[in-house]
Amino acid sequence: MVFKRLASLSCAAVVVCAVSGVTAAAASAANAIQGAGSTLVAPIEAEWAAAWAQNTGNPTPTYQAVGSGTGLKDIGQGLVDFGASDAPLSASTTPCNGCVQIPWALSATGVSFNIPGIHKLHLTGGVIAAIYLGTVTRWNDPHITRLNKGTHLPNLAITPVHRADGSGDSYAFTDYESSVSGAFRSTIGRGTKPTFPVGPGATGNSGMVTVEQQTPGSIAYVAVSYLISHRLPAAAIQNAAGNYEVPNLKNISNAASIVKSVPAGNELHIVNAPKRAKIAYPISTFTYCILQPTDPLGNGALLKSFVSYALNAGQQFGPALDFVPLPARIKAVDVATLNGVH
Repeated sequence: MVFKRLASLSCAAVVVCAVSGVTAAAASAANAIQGAGSTLVAPIEAEWAAAWAQNTGNPTPTYQAVGSGTGLKDIGQGLVDFGASDAPLSASTTPCNGCVQIPWALSATGVSFNIPGIHKLHLTGGVIAAIYLGTVTRWNDPHITRLNKGTHLPNLAITPVHRADGSGDSYAFTDYESSVSGAFRSTIGRGTKPTFPVGPGATGNSGMVTVEQQTPGSIAYVAVSYLISHRLPAAAIQNAAGNYEVPNLKNISNAASIVKSVPAGNELHIVNAPKRAKIAYPISTFTYCILQPTDPLGNGALLKSFVSYALNAGQQFGPALDFVPLPARIKAVDVATLNGVH
């Protein structure tokens, strides 16, 4: 995959927490926008927050990267101004009456690996499913070697790593795997916090990176911006057109090209894009800003200004972090949705 220099994160903008949720006291800081959720979106959210604050003179929004599941819960309970989730509202177990979702960023979940001496790898969705189901257990298994002719894969045990927290990356990964493998769909299924039969769990994308780096033989699904910043490899995954693609900008953009119109509710699925998307990376995903119809913390005007910045000028920060600028048809719907909140 093509690595790009990761833009710096603002410590004031991103707070990565091991605990779940935010306190009411933290959420009530005067005139400071509070957000929580997706670790995938955290790198670009940090850029948006710092730039918006500099441009407007407002306090820098504080964002807790605690996972999409917690982001959905916190906005549903009115603890934050916005939740951030790579999974749609339909995946939430916490009621969020009247909430809207705005797809405000476009990226992908990569499948990374730690095989000493190996930097390129071809995989199919079916083989990845078999690994996470525990039926393919060694890197020199014939199901893998026949996809990687000319590469000497070692007789090394595979350790499949999954997210332990409620995660949008888990949703994107299981959404894809459930679309290509009946066995995966019936055994693990689609969700933000599915139960995996084998392998260790890790919290957040940072935790996934740490476990992968420390475990020879491991495989892990990780937001692409984290693979870039840690210079980890991404497997080329076979798409519906039969091509093996990595999560670079053009491949993510091609997956998003299948969206010709946005359905009511703004829920978008672009995993396993059809054959006409010839170079699509098959685990591409939109990630959402989740808003109450009226901001529960009373920062409505500031919040709308911040989200509007993210949808417009803030898109310039995307390519360095492997986020594709929003397609025009998506952005138009986003702006209309934002105009309906207060």
